[in-house]
Order: sequence, then C-alpha cells, then structure tokens
Amino acid sequence: MTEKKELIRDLTTGSVPVTLLRFALPLFLSGFLQMVYNMVDMVVVGQFVGTEGLSAVSIGGEVLSLMTFVAMGFSNAGQIQISRYVGEKRRDKVGEMVGTMFTMLLGLAVLLMIIFLFTYRGIINWLNTPAEIWDYTREYSITCILGLVFIYGYNLVSAVLRGMGDSTHPFIFIAIATLINIVLDLVFVGPLHMGPRGAALATVIGQAVSFLCAVRLLYRNRQEIGFDFRPKHFRIYRRVVGDLLSLGIPMVIQSASITFSSLFVNSFINFYGTTAVAVTGIARKLENMLGVITQAISSAGGAMIAQSLGAGKTDRVPKVLGHAIWIVAIPSSIFALITAFHHEWVFGLFTADPQVMEMAAVYIPVALIQYAGAMLRPASFALINGSGNSRLNLMVALLDGIFCRIGFSFFLGITLNWGIFGFWYGNAFAGVVPFVIGSGYFLSGLWRKSAHR
Repeated sequence: MTEKKELIRDLTTGSVPVTLLRFALPLFLSGFLQMVYNMVDMVVVGQFVGTEGLSAVSIGGEVLSLMTFVAMGFSNAGQIQISRYVGEKRRDKVGEMVGTMFTMLLGLAVLLMIIFLFTYRGIINWLNTPAEIWDYTREYSITCILGLVFIYGYNLVSAVLRGMGDSTHPFIFIAIATLINIVLDLVFVGPLHMGPRGAALATVIGQAVSFLCAVRLLYRNRQEIGFDFRPKHFRIYRRVVGDLLSLGIPMVIQSASITFSSLFVNSFINFYGTTAVAVTGIARKLENMLGVITQAISSAGGAMIAQSLGAGKTDRVPKVLGHAIWIVAIPSSIFALITAFHHEWVFGLFTADPQVMEMAAVYIPVALIQYAGAMLRPASFALINGSGNSRLNLMVALLDGIFCRIGFSFFLGITLNWGIFGFWYGNAFAGVVPFVIGSGYFLSGLWRKSAHR
C-alpha cells in the first residue's frame, strides 16, 4: 500500500470498540508525548532553576494557552468537517478546507504574535504574576509567542490528518518534537544556563521541526487530499468557510471561555504566592496526564461519529458513546487511586520543596473531582462535536467556561470565604457541566437530524 492511500481511512465499518481504540491509540500516544513535551519544561526548569523558575514556566504556559485557543478551536472544527466530507466522499471539499485552514490560521498566528508583543506587559500583570518571577515569565512567554506560527501550523496539519482518519502520522511528528525538546531543554537550561528562556526556545524548535515534517507529508500526498500547495490556492474558499466558521466559532468561544475563565480564576490563586502558583501549575499538568486519554477518546469518537453521520449510519453513534465511557473509566480510576494514596510520587517529579508538598496534600480531593469530570466529558464532546451542533457547542462554552467556572469559583472562594480552596473546587465542579448537557442532548435524539442535513 502506498503512503498516499494510508492517509484517508474509513471509520464507519468494523467493530466499534476496535475501531475506536485503533484510532484513539495514536491520538493517546500523541497526547502523552505532548504532555511530556509540556511537562519537560517544568521538570527541567524546576530542577535546575528552582521553584521560582517552575512557577514562571507555569504562568508562561497559561499565557501561551491564551494565544493558542483560536488554533485549538478552528483546528478541531476543521477536523470534524473534514471527517464529514470524507464520510460523504466529497474529496473536493477536503482540499478546499485544507487551503482555507492554512490561510486563516497562519494569518491569525502572525496577527496574534504582533498583538502580544505590544501587550505582553499588561497580560503578565493581569495574571498577578509575583514580582520575583516576572522577568522569568516574560522571557518564557515572549520566546514561545515568537514561535506561534509553528504551534498553529502543527495543530492545523494534525487536524487535517486526523480528519482524514490518519492518527498515526501526527503521533510520529509529535514524537520527533518531544525528543528534540527534551534534548534541547537539558542543553539550554543545564550547561548553557539559559533558564526559562532556554526551555521556551527548545519548545519552539521542536514544534517547528514537527510542523515542517507534517507539511512535507501533506505535500507528498497532495493529489489524495485535493490540495496542490500552489500559492493561488492558499485562500479562503466560500463553499467551505461557512462550515468551518459555523462550527469553529462556537468551538473557539468554548476554548476561549475555558482558557480565559481558568486564567481569571488562576489570577486570584496567584495572590496566594509562589507556592500556590507552583502547586496549581503542577496539578494542572497532572490533570493533563489523564486529559491526554480523554482527549484521544473524545477526538476519535468525534471523528467516528462525524463519518458515521455523513454516511447515514446513525446506529453506530450510541455504540461509540458507550464504549468511550468505559474505556476512559479505567485510567480515571487508576489516576484517582495513585493521587489519593501517593501524591508525593507525582508532585515529587517537579520539586522537592516541602512547602509545595504540604500544600499538594490538601489539593487531593480537588484532583479527584477533576478526574471524575475528565472521565464523564469525552463521550459528550464526541457527540456534540461529531454531530456539528454549533449552538450546543456555544451553550457548553458559556456555561462551562464562564458562568459555572467563574461563578462557582467566586461563590465558594469569595462569598463563602473558602479562599484558595474555593477557587480550586469551583474550577473542578465546572468540569462536570459538559456531561450534563451532553447527556440531555443524547436522550433528546436531536443529534440524529444532522445525518440528514
């Protein structure tokens, strides 16, 4: 079989759990490597620079997420639409969507980079960054943002490949990026003593290499995807941009609302000092360890549902959702047990600071709620995104990202005067909201209508 024929795969036939796991496994491995990729910065900086450097990378990571929510939203939307076109056997629309995504997202990356370079002081101050780590945070953030084009580019190319049913190549590319990042982190932060700036530079270089490798793969298979990479075809196509925007805007709003609300809540947590910043930052990385599994199942399930609805095979949708739930329940339980009984194993990866370890112990109940939400969300997101329901996506975005996350946090943290515990718990409780909405959507049967649009 040639490389070209491996890119587009049919996800609407065969055993549902086998297809789901087969498609999700490379996504999980990619997410795991992405998690390692992101954690390496904190681990290396924490060991070589200390708690101040670790806290700066934590806040710098939040700044980077503030600049990347657009890429995540539109990339996920593009992946779903491409899966839909593949199910409908509309390869012409696949090529037009590729050209539209390249033009929009790379253009937005350049625009956001320029905006950030003029506003970074206000953003870092808005996050209530402690004075002792302000310079470190600035160095890390600016270096990462200068490589924003590569970060956006990798996300969009990976979304194109996954939309066509190919989850293997994105895994290979992120593996390359992770290896480069680990090696350069150790060199830049260790012997060269570049601190957080060196960690950020390693991240940018790794993303750049993975993006270029992915573009090369698409170019070699340009006939299969229907996009020839000629300059005149890098434009926004009217026929598909409506599909991208109708689903992408709510997904961007969803991503933005969660990102902004998390940053807003964390800005209050940052008032509690460097130790609180370090614990919250490490906890988020640990939650992401489970998140890579849930995101893999959510993405794989969404692609399968999109192709199934495009092909009119609605009977496969409930099966996808059922298997998604039990698959995620297994690792969620394992994570909960490890965190509950041996939190020092995981927090100790980043620092040996006794104050951090002491505060981490009281964070355990919050982590368990976070794991429960992570277990319940994937099936709901797979259904909502796979069916292309933009209005429901917007509702989830507003409730989960703004009203519940900020509302719960303020009610518990300020109204009930729980302090940092209120902000922690409020953020955790909001993570269950998508499951409630998604369950109602499934029971209503309204998702079936998208198979006939």
